[in-house]
Amino acid sequence: MKLAVHQPQYLPWSGYFHKLAQCGTFVFLDNVQYKKREFQNRNKILASTGPLWLTVPVKTKGKYTQLLNEVEIDNSENWRKDHFESLRGNYAKAPFFKEHEAFFASVYAKEWVRLADLNVFIILYIISYLEIPVKLLFASALAAEGVKTGRLISLCKKTNASVYLSGRGAKAYLEETKFQEAGIVLEYQNYEPSVYPQLVPGFVPYLSVIDLLFNKGKDSIFIIKGEKR
Repeated sequence: MKLAVHQPQYLPWSGYFHKLAQCGTFVFLDNVQYKKREFQNRNKILASTGPLWLTVPVKTKGKYTQLLNEVEIDNSENWRKDHFESLRGNYAKAPFFKEHEAFFASVYAKEWVRLADLNVFIILYIISYLEIPVKLLFASALAAEGVKTGRLISLCKKTNASVYLSGRGAKAYLEETKFQEAGIVLEYQNYEPSVYPQLVPGFVPYLSVIDLLFNKGKDSIFIIKGEKR
């Protein structure tokens, strides 16, 4: 069985779902330290002027060591209205926006408390829409031991995974020999975004997957996997 592990991100890019589609079990790494200015609370969509960041404000003052599943959203800012209006304003003319509008309206109508809950809720919706057959678990419920490479090997053992699928960016710091010693095959994800029609001329890669969903609907999974329909 192949395992992949990743933090629950906000409106993740298409590569996140490519990884999900390649594995049998996926673990939400929700019990690691929250990092600012990454993709845990923000991502990009496409506006007429180019990429536009959507950022969920979170409470970080005096909480320098908080875990991702502890991070609270700062609802003193009217971010939910801004995000939904940004989606509707920039994608109303997209072929499949109407198909998803009610879901996102419900997401932004709710006052979320924790960032991880918001992120996972959206990710689960997209997994269901794309019909990705993957088992989902939370690292916080698995009581994995160790840090960095050690934690990943522990998660593999707890989920009976014989193969660990890693993002290419982790190659710089993963201790590959430890996987070999544990009898676990280490694979690196091979993914580059495929070109698809967008509402703005040209092609802008590395956006949130919702740009793909709004433009290509159910065909999005074939584009993500690099397959022809």
